[in-house]
Amino acid sequence: MISILIVIGMEMYTNEGVKKMLFRERWEQIEREILSPHACLSEKTKGRMKPEEPCDIRTCFQRDRDRIVHAKSFRRLKHKTQVFISPGGDHFRTRLTHTLEVSQISRTIARSLRLNEDLVEAIALGHDLGHTPFGHAGETVLAGLLSTGFKHNEQSLRIVDLLENNRIGLNLTKEVRDGILHHTGHVLPMTMEGQIVKIADRIAYVNHDIDDAIRAGIICLQDLPKKAIKQVGDTHRERIDTMVRDMIDQSISSGKIQMSESVGGAMNELREYLFKHVYIGSSAKTEDEKICRLLTELFQYYYQNPDKMPDEYLHSIDSIERNVADYISGMTDSYAITVYTKLFIPKGYPA
Repeated sequence: MISILIVIGMEMYTNEGVKKMLFRERWEQIEREILSPHACLSEKTKGRMKPEEPCDIRTCFQRDRDRIVHAKSFRRLKHKTQVFISPGGDHFRTRLTHTLEVSQISRTIARSLRLNEDLVEAIALGHDLGHTPFGHAGETVLAGLLSTGFKHNEQSLRIVDLLENNRIGLNLTKEVRDGILHHTGHVLPMTMEGQIVKIADRIAYVNHDIDDAIRAGIICLQDLPKKAIKQVGDTHRERIDTMVRDMIDQSISSGKIQMSESVGGAMNELREYLFKHVYIGSSAKTEDEKICRLLTELFQYYYQNPDKMPDEYLHSIDSIERNVADYISGMTDSYAITVYTKLFIPKGYPA
């Protein structure tokens, strides 16, 4: 006899009236059985800003991940600069590909430590939603223009809390919101999963920025600090593998999310090298002065003409400068250039 499942409210029953476990409840049970005692269980979430009925299929963190993936701000990441502005080659990273690499590294580490893979994925996918056009150069410009300053991690949280979904926000769980806010800076995220993303972010960008800088001809492998390279490996693949394995081993042995002094020190040495030879003063940064002028003039224009912004920014209760910062920071590189051209570059009279 075929048993038919019937969903009543948030519960499932067979046609014989026997209660069946929901898919979400089944997965929550699996979490209890297989995850580490240090893991953040989805059923133990500290909740959302606005209470919601739980999904009968997905856990709360799976639901957060899906909301982020379907957000407009997530799609815009594919046209935002990581380091190289509008690169000619197809293989340079964008803010989106960086985000995916952070997610992949974070999930690998979380799975090995038996921590909550869904939680690290949600945090990783949302951590850079607040980045400006033109990468950190754009962030620096907006930080100087806004009286309250501008930090991309704070903007990421503002996006998921307020700006997305027609200014309703995504109403994410506290654990995901905390991981997004504290993925950078000195404050540790409240969960081990968030702490994984914090380090995985650095593992990802140090290694892919080396890869992209070599591809661009700005540096070559022989230029990299020899002691650090000897410690972590000659190739992109070897370096990531070394760092990930080290982080897993050290976290297991110490009970804390961390890297060893030797491998973590090598990673930081490579990071310092990138700041000196790629992030500051290299040919990758020759457009920074133009970026500053472009974003400054856009900011001034919309501050003086707020009615020229889309309607969603006109009816906000926030200050004009805050609304202007929200609008400009949400632009992609190409859209910012298009808007600037339309506003400030004269067009020829058609023949």
